[in-house]
Amino acid sequence: MKILPHMEIVDLALYFDSTLVIADVHIGYEEALNKQGVLVPRLQFEEMAKRIGSILKTLKGDPVKTIVVNGDLKHEFGTISEQEWRNTLKFLDLLAKHCQDIVLVKGNHDTILGLIAKKRNVRVVDYYIAGKVLVAHGDKTPNKETLKHISTIIIGHEHPAVSLKEGARVEQFKCFLKGRYKGRNLIVQPSFNTMIEGTNLLRDTILSPFLKQNLDNFEVYVVEDKVYNFGKVNGLKKS
Repeated sequence: MKILPHMEIVDLALYFDSTLVIADVHIGYEEALNKQGVLVPRLQFEEMAKRIGSILKTLKGDPVKTIVVNGDLKHEFGTISEQEWRNTLKFLDLLAKHCQDIVLVKGNHDTILGLIAKKRNVRVVDYYIAGKVLVAHGDKTPNKETLKHISTIIIGHEHPAVSLKEGARVEQFKCFLKGRYKGRNLIVQPSFNTMIEGTNLLRDTILSPFLKQNLDNFEVYVVEDKVYNFGKVNGLKKS
């Protein structure tokens, strides 16, 4: 589904100008939960690998020259766990099979990402610009000079989601948001990690400084078996 004339949602990714953008992979999340006594099977790497394959299949031969991971490739802040070392390198190797260039935008969890990136000669940047599109993690806002020629900003960090109620049953779904920030298009991506439900837009505290504004007119695109346009946030508040 197109979210902008030159940009489309493909599952939990964005695709434009031969560039694929995913956000908030959080490799090592299961291990962190297990350390806290929450026992979960370590299946997320395999599921994310399948998801990447499905996304590329959906693009049906459209070229993917660059893959951008928009922050928080790994989960642990100050250490690199055994699972993170092993699966992050495997994930980068998987991406490398399908593109010419991998770019890692630094997220707030990526304090020591450089050690991993160096092993695969992958760039780590504070933000990435493709034409008039800026890809930034979203935990902090760029300066005016960076935004000077930008028409569209893509962020992660927030892990947006919405809850839908049917009778006594309530389910939460990952979603994209589309709105405006300082006169520019602003698109917020959900987490690529299926274990992370995300921030409930109608209930939870908003994290990103980009979203410290009235979100009523932001459009919601829910990702499930396909992408659904759910209209504006204000409409969900009333439903």
